[in-house]
Amino acid sequence: MSNEVAKLFEGLRVADVRDGLDWIGMPNKGSVDRSIMPIAEGMRFCGPAFTVRSRVTQKQVPAITGDEYTEWARRYWYAEVQIQPWDAELSPGDIVVLESPDAGCGEIGSYNSLDMHVKGAAGIVTSGGARDHDECVAQGVPIFAAHRNQAMTQGRVEYETYGIPVTVGGVQIKPGDIVVGDGDGVIAVPLEFAEEVAKWARQENENDKKGRRALYEKAGLPLDDSVR
Repeated sequence: MSNEVAKLFEGLRVADVRDGLDWIGMPNKGSVDRSIMPIAEGMRFCGPAFTVRSRVTQKQVPAITGDEYTEWARRYWYAEVQIQPWDAELSPGDIVVLESPDAGCGEIGSYNSLDMHVKGAAGIVTSGGARDHDECVAQGVPIFAAHRNQAMTQGRVEYETYGIPVTVGGVQIKPGDIVVGDGDGVIAVPLEFAEEVAKWARQENENDKKGRRALYEKAGLPLDDSVR
């Protein structure tokens, strides 16, 4: 159902969806904190939320050699602690919405973001950090993050659970809620209100295009996709 509802939002901007929420009497809901923004210009997404939660870990990194650390990270940390038991359940078009603390690490990076995308994710939102910035930009998978960090997760952040309501940027987002992201940030629409919000958002989008198209013509500007 969520994927079908998400189609109602195709081509809509975050600003339009914001208007749609206002139109149904929800002016103080939905807008994710403006600290969570795309890592590169032009990144955008629209789809149902696939929610995941991480937490600060109390597990310590042992005093070991570099060779031992390599094995410890591979065989223990990323096999038992910072795991992704949920990614096999991703459906095409899902938006991974990760509630994560800022523990100074880039929980989202070039490898796992591309892996999520290959498994179906159309975008990723995190209240934590992202790393491998240049590679992530080159890969083009839409990533919206609160922080740009450098470190891996060992001794910092661990996986907790998935498929539950999460809080990201001051907004509660439930599995299946519609999330939209572009240069204005991220907005979330509760699934139960999504069809009505899309109706008014579409109205405002079409009105905006019509008005701006007239101004383009007066200014002698070539028409682009934003006014067609």
